[in-house]
Amino acid sequence: MDIFLIPQTDSSLNFTTFVKEKQTKTDSLKNTPFLSFNPSCIMEINNIKKSIKRYYPVSDESIDLLCRHFKPQHFPAKHLIIQGGIIDRNVYFIEKGLTRSYCLIDGQEHTTWFSKEGDITFGLLCLYHNKAGFEYVETIEPTLAYSIPIQVLNKLYQTNIEIANWGRVIHQECLLTIQCIRIDNLTMTAKEKYAALLQTFPDICSRVKLGYIASFLGISLSTLSRIRAEK
Repeated sequence: MDIFLIPQTDSSLNFTTFVKEKQTKTDSLKNTPFLSFNPSCIMEINNIKKSIKRYYPVSDESIDLLCRHFKPQHFPAKHLIIQGGIIDRNVYFIEKGLTRSYCLIDGQEHTTWFSKEGDITFGLLCLYHNKAGFEYVETIEPTLAYSIPIQVLNKLYQTNIEIANWGRVIHQECLLTIQCIRIDNLTMTAKEKYAALLQTFPDICSRVKLGYIASFLGISLSTLSRIRAEK
């Protein structure tokens, strides 16, 4: 909330005029591409903030700078946030909820990733090459996410060393995770892969359809059901 002090001047100053002038100045700031202000973003970013600090010690001031550019998005379950073949120029920070990423191969959905509270999701080709990608991102649960334009995030990388270092580390960790998953798929049994998934996402079975989990692990639904029955 802005608190204004009304200047003590002669009686010719009209209060309505003063308020209108102040509103005009505020609106001009909001319309500035890089200096956008969104007070609502400070209301609920606890999971996002914890996740950012888990990967890199970003100061509260830098996080505040980042979230000034957030736009709150309330998505219902089974909503397509990103569609294959369509450029999406945003990165999404998830505060509440759950999404899955998948691609279509011969008309069949193949789950490639799950993103939950504190995670970010985006189209890879959209982010890195400004091209339409092959991935789809769909909400599994009602989801509160904050979007930020890719061009604004890139500008923050250029002007804020803490945000830049966080971005570097998070992408390094994602690359390492993808590599580990690939190696696990080549070396682990189906049971071992399922056990490893439960270590990183303990409540996944209560939040995600077993068919999606089986697809992510690269096994059949019947194999997953058998593994679960053995526990």
